[in-house]
Amino acid sequence: LFHMKKSLTILFFILGLNFPLAQAQNSFKTGEWLKFRMSYSGWVKAGYSTLHVKDASYKNDSVYHVIGKGKTTGPIKWLYKVNDRFESYFDKESFKPFKFVRKTYEGGHTKNRIVEFDYNNNIALTNDLKAKRIIKTPIGSDIQDMISAYYFVRNNYKSEEIKIGEVIELNMFFDNEIFKFKLKFLGHSKLKTKFGYVKCLKFRPYVMAGRVFKEEESVTLWVSADKNKIPLKIKADLRVGSIVADLEAFKGLSHPFKIQL
Repeated sequence: LFHMKKSLTILFFILGLNFPLAQAQNSFKTGEWLKFRMSYSGWVKAGYSTLHVKDASYKNDSVYHVIGKGKTTGPIKWLYKVNDRFESYFDKESFKPFKFVRKTYEGGHTKNRIVEFDYNNNIALTNDLKAKRIIKTPIGSDIQDMISAYYFVRNNYKSEEIKIGEVIELNMFFDNEIFKFKLKFLGHSKLKTKFGYVKCLKFRPYVMAGRVFKEEESVTLWVSADKNKIPLKIKADLRVGSIVADLEAFKGLSHPFKIQL
């Protein structure tokens, strides 16, 4: 159950951290909605996660409001229930996050936190509603939260310039800490999906090896090689079995979704 808890949480996290690459036009628009099916070792249903882009206003500024949800289903739900909700409010041009909301239930453990990023004072203010306390964390101007990072990188790296083996790095704020998230480009491939064969870009997020993952490079991410740059599949090899997330449904894409015959 420990492995299931950690791996599902991390996969929900990585689905919000897909690192596709930039173009002149935005690779997404308001209304985009993605749904992913989670499974354990390729056959046991584990759950679903979604990402939904909306418009909102934050302190009189027009911003993107993205809601990420993840939950366990089927037999896994009775063994270990997960019901997570993450929200990010970020600038439509710079993609800097202004506000991040985390409300999660994982195996009886809950978190209810609201983070606001104060760039004038270089401070992230975390309101821990459960613990009833405010936590201040020093930040730089190049910070991202786990949701805004996905959309930031989609529009700030050029696919024609990236080389095999190149590592993308980003400063990530999560749970009152800042860490360096790394992603290595592995090359191009063609992936069989429920929609047909799709040309994709293949990446390797770096994760901490130990009690859950077999090794540091045990997670693989496939991203569509079109102008949308959406995640198609994530596979995480665990110390026991594996967790797989596959794109199940989508709507509101900014560009045509290309299927190979």
